[in-house]
Order: sequence, then structure tokens, then C-alpha cells
Amino acid sequence: MLKKIDRYIIKKYLVTFFFMLGVIMILSVVFDLSERLSEFISNKAPVSEILFDYYLNFVLYYGNLFSPLIIFLSVIWFTARMAQDSEIIPIINSGRPFRRLLRPYMISATVLMLFSLVLNHLVLPFANEKRLAFEEGYYRNARYVSDYHAQFPGNKIVYFKSYYGEQNSANGFTLEQRDENNEVVSILRAKKATNSDTSNLWVFRDYFIRKVGSPNDYIEEGAKLDTVLPFFLSEMAQRESVVMTMGYNEIQDFIQSEKDKGSPNIVAYEIDFYKRTSLPFATYVLTLLGLAVSTEKKRGGIGVSIAIGLGLTFVYIFCMQVTSVAATNVGFPSLLAVWTPNIIFTFIGIYMYHKAPK
Repeated sequence: MLKKIDRYIIKKYLVTFFFMLGVIMILSVVFDLSERLSEFISNKAPVSEILFDYYLNFVLYYGNLFSPLIIFLSVIWFTARMAQDSEIIPIINSGRPFRRLLRPYMISATVLMLFSLVLNHLVLPFANEKRLAFEEGYYRNARYVSDYHAQFPGNKIVYFKSYYGEQNSANGFTLEQRDENNEVVSILRAKKATNSDTSNLWVFRDYFIRKVGSPNDYIEEGAKLDTVLPFFLSEMAQRESVVMTMGYNEIQDFIQSEKDKGSPNIVAYEIDFYKRTSLPFATYVLTLLGLAVSTEKKRGGIGVSIAIGLGLTFVYIFCMQVTSVAATNVGFPSLLAVWTPNIIFTFIGIYMYHKAPK
């Protein structure tokens, strides 16, 4: 059962968090609108779509993305205020163990963690789909992909030099057909390849075909070739952000499909997937760390606690970037790359918690 002190701290925790979140999101919307307004006007974006398809989902996505760090700063802010106002000292001197003070913090963190988990896995995929569709339609640069290479079912290997979204075409297109022994059976090269998102019909310009195998080895060339292939150009020319629009099961199937193709973006997809769970759980880590940093009444006032918190925030972000780069460039496992910052800061938080004045 919640005591009066529990309700008091939970209220301070949640009110401070949502206040800081609201301020930061308002500023983010204002800055983004000032940057995008001319594009919205020139592309004649409807006001209803700007408000509900873009900015509503913009706030949901970025608010949830930055919520662990906002939680950290919120905990430091209101706890340091309590310490400066000598509210922490009576709680400790009342004879209760210091860990009793942690209880309302963890209850609040659990509420926000569960809320973030639901957003990440159930709400944001649909919200991101609307937001990214708006961006594609009104201001985002056309898709561009270079040096694409993948293997599709049926031992078909595809390569192209570049793809331009405005033209929906790939330049320097090559398709190799291999047999069960991985021997080349045929090669198709084309200067330009186009394909509709709703049809398997492909059109090749300035094409070259070689059928390999004696005695039927032959070469065919021409200006235009219409043919049917069991995949779409849009499957290849995708932004990395495409996984943001996928639900839990869908993204797992997509990652497995991309692995089968040998896609170079597997690590980025896996990191996005694992962060959907790791970032909400960072709420516990940063809450513990924030409490340990700010319970002592410091001579320099609240500013000292805020400065320490900002320093730890930068270290946390830096750690996330280092592990992500390690996963992308040196083969560090994606799951460990995402969870390592939480693990490291858990030990730091436990150490500082035990060192906090009691």
C-alpha cells in the first residue's frame, strides 16, 4: 500500500517528467516547423495532415525516444530540489532504511517503462508509418541507393550501381542466375531497369544477356526487354527507417528475409529492433543513477547536480554510439551493443547508490 511519502514522490516524479517532456517537445516542434514551413507551403501540405499525420506522430516518436534521458534529468531536478529544501534529511533521519526511499522512484519508473514498451511495440509502428509517409510526400529528399547487392530466392543474385527514387529506376543493373552448384547459368546486364511497385513486370533498356553452357552458350543484345521477375525494385531501394513502421513479428520476418539476401543493413535493422526494449528498461538504470547523484545537499546548489547529470548523460550517449559503431564496423553482436550501456550504467548506479549519504 502506498504511503503518503510514496504518493508525494511519485507525484513529483511524474509531474516533473511530463512538464520537462512537454517543454522539450514544444521547442522541438517550433524549431522543426521553422525549418520545414517553406517546404510545407511550397508543396501545399494540408494543415490537418501537418498537425495530425506529422506533428502528432513526431511528438510520439521523439518524446518516447528521448524519454529515458528526460527521466534522468527530471529525477535529478526534483530530487536535488528536495535535498536543497532539506526534505531528504527528515526521511533518512526517521529511521527508515535508505532503500525505502527508492520504492516510489521505482514505481514511477515502472509506470513510464511499461508506457514506453507499449508505445515502441504497438503504437509507434503505425504512427511512424503515417509520419514517414508525410515526409516522403512533402519534404524528404527522394530515395537514393548505391552499390546494392543481394541474393534472392531461386539463386538469383542482383546488383545495381545506383537507384533514384524520383525516376523509380536502377542504373547499372545486373542479374545472375545460378544453379544448385552455385555455377552461373545466365547473366543479364542493363544500363537502366524500371519496375512498378504494383507489378512484377520489369523493363530493361540497352540490355545484354548471356546464356552460359556448352553447346547452347549464346549472347543476346537489344534496346528494350520486357520480362517478369519474382521481386520488386522497391524491395531493394528501401531506407533504413523502413523498419520503424513494422510491428514485432513483421520486423523479425523482415530481418530474416534481409539476412537471406545478404543485405548490408542487417545491423542497423537489428539495433532498431533491440532498442525498442532496451531503451524503456534504461528508465530503471537512469532513475537509480539520478537518485544516487542528487540526494546529497550540495554547497553549489541544484546546478552542481544538474551539471553532474548532464555529464553522465553525454557519457551514456557516447557509450551508445561507440557500441553501435562497433556492431556496424567490427562485428560486435547487435544485442550486446544495445544493452551494454544499460549494463555498464547499472553497475555505476549501484556503486553510486551505495556511496550516497545515508
